[in-house]
Amino acid sequence: MTNADIIREHYAASDRGDLDGMLAPLAADVRWTEAAGFPYAGTYVGPDAVAENVFQRIQEDWDDYTVAIDEVVDGGDVVVGIGTYSGTHKQTGRFFAARVAHVWRLTDGRVTAFEQFTDTEMVNRALRA
Repeated sequence: MTNADIIREHYAASDRGDLDGMLAPLAADVRWTEAAGFPYAGTYVGPDAVAENVFQRIQEDWDDYTVAIDEVVDGGDVVVGIGTYSGTHKQTGRFFAARVAHVWRLTDGRVTAFEQFTDTEMVNRALRA
């Protein structure tokens, strides 16, 4: 299985709502960075921190939140996923859609680093009443 296949499996698990499958490729010391300006901005270390500070919060805050990845670029130890986030904020009822790029870094088949790039203003507009 290539590193790109590992990342495709992560996205497939996300599509299924399978948190364990999403976390499976993450190294114990993974550094997961959400973009500055994003509601969950910061760098989280370890799968538990990612689950708690990113995935759980998204689940709590959004209805029908999706990550639709259109393309996975295989750069060997660096893989890039390109697509669109969308969802409706539970508190405001406002919908958003924003393009996104994920940069994944892998060592020995494990994700050691993740960085998100997205139009945070599109997301933040949905948060404002």
